[in-house]
Amino acid sequence: MKLPRMNKRSRAFTLIEVLVVIVGVIAILLWLSLPSGPRAGAKAVRINCVNNLKQVGLAFRVWEGDNNDHFPMKGITNRLGDMERPNPTNMFRNFQVMSNELSNPIVLICPTDRRKPAKDLASLKNENLSYFVGLDADETFPAMLLAGDRNLVVDGVSVGAGLLTLGATNQVGWSAKMHNFGGNVGLADGSVQQVTSSGLLRLIANSGTNVNRLAVP
Repeated sequence: MKLPRMNKRSRAFTLIEVLVVIVGVIAILLWLSLPSGPRAGAKAVRINCVNNLKQVGLAFRVWEGDNNDHFPMKGITNRLGDMERPNPTNMFRNFQVMSNELSNPIVLICPTDRRKPAKDLASLKNENLSYFVGLDADETFPAMLLAGDRNLVVDGVSVGAGLLTLGATNQVGWSAKMHNFGGNVGLADGSVQQVTSSGLLRLIANSGTNVNRLAVP
């Protein structure tokens, strides 16, 4: 008994089916390899926060170049023409004075923070900030802390608004409040790093100073 022979049309159709299956398998494998769900969303949000801090760092450096090579934390001229050194109670002035460099106050809010951005820089307050400021940051010490996420924990206690002085013995890390026990830090050289709690400790240890004073909003 002879089996019926497959004509050329049948063989071609079978080949197309095989190719479709192969392409489908490849597409599924590629789809499975892509990040998805909350993890992908968290990664995208953190990248957004990094970009915010890069813009903040650039604004600081441009402002510094136009103001005798010092950051606003060293002193700014207020409306009366007098020199003013912002303190933790009005730390928003460090950002507000850079109105020409920071056109949009939304970059001062981390996407994971529940705080709301100011409608404009003129109405900026501490409550419209997600980022601390390194009061002693200096470009001549490029590894000093310039700005970073405010979700800090020191010696096991979450940090509130105000002046934070960190010494060599303090144990510093991140809370789960904004980046799930992680955070972003901008340095005086304009770079931004995503670090864990242990990474933050290393940054502080290598900052070039024994004491880091931070104004936390």
